[in-house]
Amino acid sequence: MFCVPSDGFRSKNWDEFALPGAPALDFVFTVCDKAAGEMCPVWPGQPMTAHWGVPDPAAVEGSDEQKAKAFVDTAIILKRRIELMLALPLRSLAGMSLQREIDQIGKAGA
Repeated sequence: MFCVPSDGFRSKNWDEFALPGAPALDFVFTVCDKAAGEMCPVWPGQPMTAHWGVPDPAAVEGSDEQKAKAFVDTAIILKRRIELMLALPLRSLAGMSLQREIDQIGKAGA
């Protein structure tokens, strides 16, 4: 089974990143399928943004095994997308080229 330690991490409201002293963001990825049509906030520093939607594993109904599989499947998809992004030649891609690449990653499957 795929396990990612979550100690010390928590879900955050986007407005925490607008507070003084908040970390600067280079990239922001939305992952909720429902967020695709929603208006996203204006992020401080205007980082690159892309929608990498995946089905919400918490919405899966069925056996405990089916629910667990939904979370594993989601983690695998996001892990693969992160790997694809990290494999990009970030130093040589700029502006619209980089935006196009991160948008395409969000359209890729696992």
